Amino acid sequence: MNTANIKKYAPKARNNFIDAVTKQAARYGITAKGTEPMEQRGDIALIGEKAFPKAIAPARKALERMVAQMGFAQAMEQAAYSWFNRLCAIRYMEIHDFLDHGRRVLSGEKQSTANGEPGTLSSTPQILDDCLDISLPGLDPQQVAELKLDGNKDEELYRELLLAQCHALHEAMPFLFEAVDDATELLLPDNLTKTDSLIRELVSAIPEDDWQD
Repeated sequence: MNTANIKKYAPKARNNFIDAVTKQAARYGITAKGTEPMEQRGDIALIGEKAFPKAIAPARKALERMVAQMGFAQAMEQAAYSWFNRLCAIRYMEIHDFLDHGRRVLSGEKQSTANGEPGTLSSTPQILDDCLDISLPGLDPQQVAELKLDGNKDEELYRELLLAQCHALHEAMPFLFEAVDDATELLLPDNLTKTDSLIRELVSAIPEDDWQD
């Protein structure tokens, strides 16, 4: 097995994942400098001057507790490590066709060339293209259909699909795939479908041949 690409990618990925979850924590008012108070008003959770759906309140409180117990830097490193491990595990499984639904979660289908041979990967994750045909525990088919048909909510839809896949893998293999708790889920980075996302870099930095062992 050629490990050169993995050794080159891993140190950079560690920093990128820490930066990404740190930005996500800051979005919800938690930084190395302190924690902004959260106030719930009706259906809204106010953090500073930002308004969020009240549904994020339990996760935000869980993140507060996590930071209080571990310290900010350690909490961010643990969340980054946790997401890095999950995504690497999913990448290995999708390449080996170990996922029940048979679709790739982090990468697209290989597009065929004019002579019928495999070509480059599609830029859209296959699970996003085929989301209407996929069933995962906790995934609401109606919500998936609404997000897909909207046409402008691929980022939100992909986040739901990825989290559902993580929950499904935990149910199937709890001894290998730890549960995604509220705080860790809140820190899942945004912009996962973008060309410069953490997922796209993971897929492009390590060739599929390097995932065989």
